Amino acid sequence: MRVRDVAARLPFVSEQFIGKRLAQMHADGLVTRADDRHGAPYQLSGFGNSLSSVHRALSDWSQAHLPLDKVAGAERVEDAVHRLHLHHSTAVIQVLDAGGPARFVHIAEQARLESSFTRQQLIRLQLDGLVTRTGPRHGAPYVLPDAGRALGPVYAAVERWSNPVASPRPAAAPVAAATRTHTGIPLGSDGIRTAAALRRSTAAPSFLFSHAPQPQPRVPTAVTARSAPSRGR
Repeated sequence: MRVRDVAARLPFVSEQFIGKRLAQMHADGLVTRADDRHGAPYQLSGFGNSLSSVHRALSDWSQAHLPLDKVAGAERVEDAVHRLHLHHSTAVIQVLDAGGPARFVHIAEQARLESSFTRQQLIRLQLDGLVTRTGPRHGAPYVLPDAGRALGPVYAAVERWSNPVASPRPAAAPVAAATRTHTGIPLGSDGIRTAAALRRSTAAPSFLFSHAPQPQPRVPTAVTARSAPSRGR
């Protein structure tokens, strides 16, 4: 489909935005073009088509655990991704899954994150319904609700999709000043977010994370001072 064909199917999104998104997806290897001439149509690559299993996992999890009323499946996937892409959220969820109820200081220590940064992430994860507290009193430990504990199939689907052996893909255009944290993920903007979601803390593997964890670098105070618990939609 050409850009204008996609735009005709999505009248609530501008054609200019769709063109930019398709160009980024092309750089990430998710779509292909027969040639580089202006107006040439796009189609899903094998790598992009393999995302269907991740979309199904996200949609199923959303249907079971997110109170979004009746919305389109694509909207559920987008909402789920917004909740899960928070930097270092995977490490926090892993700590709680492996160790049960824990105070934020313990979570910060296990995930090797600054305390102030961890507190901000926990507030955000609470708002997103992925983490809750055991009681209303100050200092009550944090714990995973049903939505957080049910993330296993979602993480498993992302892990399988990002595996370079299971999901071969054409080489993507290089991105300057980018560092791979998971070799199976393209280094476009969406790939970097996925890589962040797949980083592991030093906590022991658990039901959600059955593979070996990777060391989690400590976040500098200068970075956490600039972090704000807000989400753009």
